[in-house]
Amino acid sequence: MQDGSAERVFRVTVRGRFLDLSSKARSYLVGSVDEHDIMKSGYTAEGTFTYDKRIDFFNFRYEVRVGGDDPETAAHVHALAETEGFLRTMGFGFRDLKVTLVDMSAMWADPRLGGHS
Repeated sequence: MQDGSAERVFRVTVRGRFLDLSSKARSYLVGSVDEHDIMKSGYTAEGTFTYDKRIDFFNFRYEVRVGGDDPETAAHVHALAETEGFLRTMGFGFRDLKVTLVDMSAMWADPRLGGHS
């Protein structure tokens, strides 16, 4: 937590497309596709990497806990940096990254959504 503000919990999804994959990178992804099925994924602090069998689109799912004056931006920046770092480390070209986030803390606090105020 930062600045003494309450910690918030976000589910952050980063979506994108692979770009200019080397034959080695594509071969790795093809061989690992069953381990990265979207139906087996969850939101984790480390991030969960999933992609389609066509090796075209991918997703990362993160659970990000942050506080501070602008937690939405902090969660967005964190997930995007983690995703870009992973993709570059693995040698996977990418494009069209899009980040969406859901503030689970707000959902849990909203009685209309089953939360407690």
